[in-house]
Amino acid sequence: QVQFVESGGGLVQPGGSLRLSCAASGFTFSSVAMSWYRQAPGKERELVAGITSGGGSTKFGESVKGRFTISRDNVKKTVYLQMNSLKPEDPAVYYCNAGWERPLFNRDDYWGQGTQVTVSS
Repeated sequence: QVQFVESGGGLVQPGGSLRLSCAASGFTFSSVAMSWYRQAPGKERELVAGITSGGGSTKFGESVKGRFTISRDNVKKTVYLQMNSLKPEDPAVYYCNAGWERPLFNRDDYWGQGTQVTVSS
C-alpha cells in the first residue's frame, strides 16, 4: 500500500540547516512528481516544494524560495528537502506526498507521520 516515511527533522537554531528525507512506496515513484508540505499548529497544510518525476523542474512556496531545495533519487524512491537559513516561521510538521498541483494520495491514512522541525535559539 502507499506509504510515506519522513525523517530528518529536529531542533535547529535560526539560520541553521536541516535535510529532510521521505521514503515512498506502494506506487511507481519514478513516474510521479513529488512534493513537500508543512503544517504548523492552527494552520492549514501548505505546499513547500515540488519536483517533477525526472527531477528536471522544481517549484517552491514564496516563503522558502532561495532557502530550500528539493531533490529526489528514483532508485532509492526517496525525495529530499534541504532547508537552509531556517527562520522562526519555518517550524512545522513536514510531510511529503506524490503529485504536483495537489496531493495524489490525500486520504488521512496515506499521509505519513511527518517530521517535526523546530527553530529556536
